[in-house]
Amino acid sequence: MEKIRAILIGAGIRGKTYTDYAKDFHDDRFELVAVAEPDEGRREAVRKKHGIAPEQCVSDWTELLNRPRFADVAIIATQDRQHFAPAMKAIELGYNLLLEKPMAVTPEDCMRIADYADEKGVTVMVCHVLRFTPFFKRLKEVIDAGMVGEIVNVIHVEAVGHRHYAHSYTRGNWNNLEKSSPMILAKSSHDMDILQWLVGKRCTRVQSFGALRHFKKENCPEGAPYRCIEGCPHAERCPYDAVRTYLVEKERAKHATGVFEPCEEDIVKALKESPYGVCVYQSDNDVVDHQTVNLEFEGGALVSFTMSAFNKGGRFIRIMGTKGEATAYMNDDKIRVFDFLTGKTVEVPILNAELDETIFGGHGGGDKGIVEAFVALMDGTYEGNSLSDGITCAENHLMAFAAEESRVTGKVIDMKDYIASFRK
Repeated sequence: MEKIRAILIGAGIRGKTYTDYAKDFHDDRFELVAVAEPDEGRREAVRKKHGIAPEQCVSDWTELLNRPRFADVAIIATQDRQHFAPAMKAIELGYNLLLEKPMAVTPEDCMRIADYADEKGVTVMVCHVLRFTPFFKRLKEVIDAGMVGEIVNVIHVEAVGHRHYAHSYTRGNWNNLEKSSPMILAKSSHDMDILQWLVGKRCTRVQSFGALRHFKKENCPEGAPYRCIEGCPHAERCPYDAVRTYLVEKERAKHATGVFEPCEEDIVKALKESPYGVCVYQSDNDVVDHQTVNLEFEGGALVSFTMSAFNKGGRFIRIMGTKGEATAYMNDDKIRVFDFLTGKTVEVPILNAELDETIFGGHGGGDKGIVEAFVALMDGTYEGNSLSDGITCAENHLMAFAAEESRVTGKVIDMKDYIASFRK
């Protein structure tokens, strides 16, 4: 069997994670033959890991996609606003795509990617990694086995975590609408997708409420400097102190510095010069820190989704059906199902459970799982039910866009009309 030949566009944490998994676990089936990444250090790390010829390592993705197609797959793991252009060009050339979420930062562009891929007959697998975690695959099995009957209500919570929110959505790449996208898209397009997959039907109406409540200038403690490293008098009492977070505890230090193995000098430089050293109450962030979305699905199932920064972190879900209720926490190794007929609770084990759902733990096994699925899909050996076609994936993205429109306008969004307005 010939190896799947791939090119990587964007060699940051996500791009390196996916290609490292492919190399480490599927070296006999996968070969990375080119990389486009503006940062020389990241580009060189990928080149060495995969043994890529120097002439195949470039700074600009257009250098690769201006050539005739020379591989089977393009892995696109750039920043959110840099997904659309390379995705469309790669589709034009006939590449199959492993595309980091979100597909794009506008509903029009999401539908354009899906429609163009359908027209060209290429596969687009969006990195909705939750579908490929042992946790959600097992939960889907519980639902499909009829253990809760027909779904009536779902309560799903994405507890973002106070530290993760401060890092990524106050200081980080996804903190500002103009620089990235609405938080419901950047963070919770995962959840919109997984909810549609679990319910198994299309969303019909969306309503949402949310705001930026806490991480703003009027809540800044008196006397706090712009940068934490400048000597904040509140440092010992602030859970978001950047010096403690990155320099002492070294949590997410490689993300803050952009260096895979940062030294103290790298971290101090980031604290003095990068957004990661800025006080969380004085950043240029404007995305919400809490949001609730109400979703109605075909057949009448109702879903309440909450995303919030004000917690330790971790997803949990309750699925209420006509025959029973399933309760599950993503940091647990079992799903508890209460059966209405017997009055008993059954514990369903999550096979090969991976309990760390953070980026450090590979999103609960989802990062590894999606690479395994993509490699299998490309060589024709995939067996499972976690895949989504491009059109369905795009429509699930539009659930997030509709939620943001509802949050801003106060309207209830009819999804049939909303989706139709963005189709060609």
